[in-house]
Amino acid sequence: MQAVILAAGMGNRLGKYTKDNTKCMLPINGRTLIERALDALDIGGIRKCIMVVGYKKENVIAFLGKKYKNISIEYVSNDIYNKTNNIYSLYLAKDYLLQDDTLLLESDLIFEEKLISDMLQNPEPTIAAVAQYESWMDGTVVKLADDNIIASFIPKKIFNYDEKETYYKTVNIYKFSKEFLRNIYVPFLEAYSHAMGNNEYYEQVLRVITTLDQHELKAFILTRQKWYEIDDIQDKNIAEVIFSDTASERLNRITKCYGGYWRFPRLLDFCYLVNPYFPTKQMFNEMKAYFTDLIASYPSGLNTQNLLGGKLFGIDDSAILVGNGAAELIRAAAATLRGSLGVIYPTFNEYPESFAENKIVPLIPEGFSYSKKDLSIFAEKCDMLLLINPDNPTGNCIPAGDILDLLDELKTKNKKLILDESFIDFCDFDGESSLLKQDILDKYPNLIVIRSLSKSFGVPGIRLGVLASGDKEFIKKTRSHIPIWNINSFGEYFLQIIGKYIKDYRFSCTELIRERERFKKNLENIGFLKVYPSQANYLFCQIKSNITARELAEHLLEHNDILIKDLAGKKGIPDASYIRIAVRGKEDNDKLTNKLMLFYKQL
Repeated sequence: MQAVILAAGMGNRLGKYTKDNTKCMLPINGRTLIERALDALDIGGIRKCIMVVGYKKENVIAFLGKKYKNISIEYVSNDIYNKTNNIYSLYLAKDYLLQDDTLLLESDLIFEEKLISDMLQNPEPTIAAVAQYESWMDGTVVKLADDNIIASFIPKKIFNYDEKETYYKTVNIYKFSKEFLRNIYVPFLEAYSHAMGNNEYYEQVLRVITTLDQHELKAFILTRQKWYEIDDIQDKNIAEVIFSDTASERLNRITKCYGGYWRFPRLLDFCYLVNPYFPTKQMFNEMKAYFTDLIASYPSGLNTQNLLGGKLFGIDDSAILVGNGAAELIRAAAATLRGSLGVIYPTFNEYPESFAENKIVPLIPEGFSYSKKDLSIFAEKCDMLLLINPDNPTGNCIPAGDILDLLDELKTKNKKLILDESFIDFCDFDGESSLLKQDILDKYPNLIVIRSLSKSFGVPGIRLGVLASGDKEFIKKTRSHIPIWNINSFGEYFLQIIGKYIKDYRFSCTELIRERERFKKNLENIGFLKVYPSQANYLFCQIKSNITARELAEHLLEHNDILIKDLAGKKGIPDASYIRIAVRGKEDNDKLTNKLMLFYKQL
């Protein structure tokens, strides 16, 4: 068995990284792509490798020489790499293909070493590595028939997203038997090249072969094996996360992404907070139906967004601002407000980071719990008081009646209350919990209510939040810090149609409350977590063992692709034993519970 690696291309989309070097020399976490590939081949027992080089070939040859570890290397030069595609590069190596069973791979791949060994051990003589199609993938896909026979190759131009569940992406690693190469592939490669020219792709030849009544090309379906194709700078960034050298490094890298986890489809995110039961399928379908119109149209300005936000909450449009997420509104409010701000720690970092550090008055309550009386005492120390209700990350919640009493006190002292109700709809107190009502805003001009719609309505990708106040001068000044077109058309359309789905939304909140309590009991039954009461869509937990939150987070990510929030180092958190776990759907919650149970048994 030999290997052929195609490494002649220029890799223009990688910009500065391939300006003076070929793509296979791209380092990922300190090791080049070609080193990673050759290491995998060496471990798999491959002793001969033919490399087709072109762009900056002298760098590759100087770097590798004629031998890499136990692998002898021979070079084939594609001197017209800038005028041809990879079918010509492979054509140049056709004489080598006739000599032995061959692993064919492209040089812009990164993959775990086990993948090569798994393919070599597979009893099928001719296989193509494929993976279930996912959103990040690009390029040729295939459809499979019985016994994993590749039925057809689907090129980009006829890709049908309605059929994406049936597609498998070619990983661009193949194992070919010498008989297949000699009797089928190479003759077809020569004929296709002569007929169609050199500006084609070698997979086109495989596509033709799969049209034969009988052929032996089968799929080797990847399951847990990691791989990634690197075409541009974003791919490089993602690959550095997936192929981090240590669990600690991987956790650091992925948390610094601050979301965008759809790029990591295997990741189960218990860190970021969202309603798993809303929107409904019907609402999603309605938004999909108008996708083309929305993406091709400008959104309305802020006046219209405020009308829509006001309609949703029954608030006059002059008393409300709609923002690109709550974060935009927090920053705008901070730019308007004057005076000291009392902050209860631990808290949502966006608030203290938005206000000047010398204006923050901290309060760290005992046991992560506080009452109206505690808030009243604390308010004496500051000009404005921040209350996140339910609190983030603890889930502590103050009843609406107590907050109204507090507002009466603050009003007489000319003090403001910033009330963040991003999670209030998950509160199961008897009676109405939210103070986002016009009559309350009118009565208490010292009240500022902020809500993130992303978290409660399950649309974090749309980015929506609202700020409301009866203080019209404050609204006017805060608005001056917000762009007139801050909401995209998808956010606007969501606000336009949400009224039809409010009943479904309220039901989703009820479902989440029920699942939260079930999930909480299951976590408590594991035996090494103290789970605090919560009125939000997350659970605040203390680890009752000799491991740290960081160690648990690293273990879950490394071995289970599960991400939790490690709270170590967060202000107000006394030690490294606290975590926050989002409440997801039953299936996901049970998976995390089972993985935690297994981990606990191994301690």
